Amino acid sequence: MRLVVLALAAAAILTACGDGNAAPPADKKAPKLGACRVLDPKDVAKPSDSTKAVPCSDDHTAETFAVGDLPDDFEDVDYDDQDLGAWAYKTCSKQFQDFLGADDSLVMRTVVSWAWFRPSEAAWDEGARWYRCDVVGGGEQSREYVDLPTSAKGLLLGRPDDHWMVCAEGETVAGSVKVPCTQSHNWRAVTTISLGDAKDPYPGDRLSEVTTRDFCSKSVGAWLSYPVDYDFGYTWFHQAEWDAGNRRSVCWAKTDQ
Repeated sequence: MRLVVLALAAAAILTACGDGNAAPPADKKAPKLGACRVLDPKDVAKPSDSTKAVPCSDDHTAETFAVGDLPDDFEDVDYDDQDLGAWAYKTCSKQFQDFLGADDSLVMRTVVSWAWFRPSEAAWDEGARWYRCDVVGGGEQSREYVDLPTSAKGLLLGRPDDHWMVCAEGETVAGSVKVPCTQSHNWRAVTTISLGDAKDPYPGDRLSEVTTRDFCSKSVGAWLSYPVDYDFGYTWFHQAEWDAGNRRSVCWAKTDQ
């Protein structure tokens, strides 16, 4: 499931050149922790965001769960430096798990994901060096985001409701639209597999895919209580995501819904 998490972490995000105007004062300092906003996939695809906050009691699709200053190492780097994405993945993903109350397997199977933002390019040129991590009600392949509760803190503690678990609508998992499991779907993300430890080198595309396929075949069969015939799918990632910190693939079971 390529959550927006990995897409933003694995690649540098290029932006159009600024118009030379000075950055607004509000863009020079870190945003407010706990602020809620109404964001959509187009907003999340941008490296910076100036959307106004709304009361968290109102409808919203994003909540800021981490803010802070970037390390001094990034003081003199370019706005689209690739190391920024890798740093954001490690920083936001850990705090994302803690905020939701989930382990690294469960966060791969939830419909919610996270996005990170930096200052505008104008503010960056003026020395602003902060980051903002938002939980958002969808992932990379979501057509639209679902509304979040007043606070998403602890959202995945215990046994999460299907409203927050990820399913897919389409003939195959690849390229299908990811939806909450309360909506009509053909596939459900049921398990994950770890392909290595943090310090392990990337095992290569072929081994990653074969290992994922073989594990998912057995794992999905067990999840379905070993039927005679069943369909399964799997999502595995490449070296860019591995380098960013992801070590897991996702197993999907074909459903009748």
